[in-house]
This record gives sequence, structure tokens and C-alpha cells, in this order.
Amino acid sequence: MTEFCTEIRLLIADDNSSFRQTMREVLERRFRFEICEVSCGEEAVDYVQECQIDIVLLDMHMHHMTGLDTIRVLKDMNALRPCILITSDDSDELRRDASEVNAHTVLQKPVRRQELVKTVSRALHDAYDAPLTDDFLA
Repeated sequence: MTEFCTEIRLLIADDNSSFRQTMREVLERRFRFEICEVSCGEEAVDYVQECQIDIVLLDMHMHHMTGLDTIRVLKDMNALRPCILITSDDSDELRRDASEVNAHTVLQKPVRRQELVKTVSRALHDAYDAPLTDDFLA
């Protein structure tokens, strides 16, 4: 297993603290980069304004701002990073909307661990030409 080691900073935005912790644990086992957490879209926007964030994982349904709304604001701020939208109600319409705001992809909850790792790896590769993980190459 090859570990991806870099100065990458990943932000998880989800109103469910248990889900954030699970994603953190999965990603920490595979990657060595800083992982930050917020509980809503508004906090994600504030965080991106204050800190350099390289990739964002966003729950679709958070209080006040949805994941799509958050991506739109980041795009308007010229602060759009690779954004991965995570949702329990995946639909063709949501995928079209996500594509229109330049989301990297949409993942269906519950997210399989390997799929999460592969998707993060692919997003980093596409955005920054980072090496792909061994799992992705297999």
C-alpha cells in the first residue's frame, strides 16, 4: 500500500458528526494530509476564505445551505476547489446540477471506503496532477 504524502488540506462539510468522523478515519488510513471538518455550508465558505483548502467533501443536505449552494458560493468567490458532493438521494437531476456547478463528482451514501479513496485520489490527480493511489491503479 502506497501512502499519498503531501501538504494537501481536505475539508469535510457535513452536519452529521459521526459521518464526518468515519470519513476522516477512512481518509487518514490512506492519505497523510491535513483533514479539517465543519458542520455546514456556511462554515465551509468561511473556512475556505480563511485557509488554503485543496479539496472539499460536501454533504448535499445540510442546514441552510446545501452542498450545491456551497459549491456555487465557492465558484462565485473564485475559490472553487475540487468538490465531491455526497448524498443519500442521488438522481439524474442532482448529477446534472452538480455538473453545472463543476462538482468533481457525486457519491451515493453510504459511501464505500474504497470508492471514497479512489474518488479523492482521482480528484487530486485531475486538479493537481497528484499521483494516483495504488487502489485506484488496481
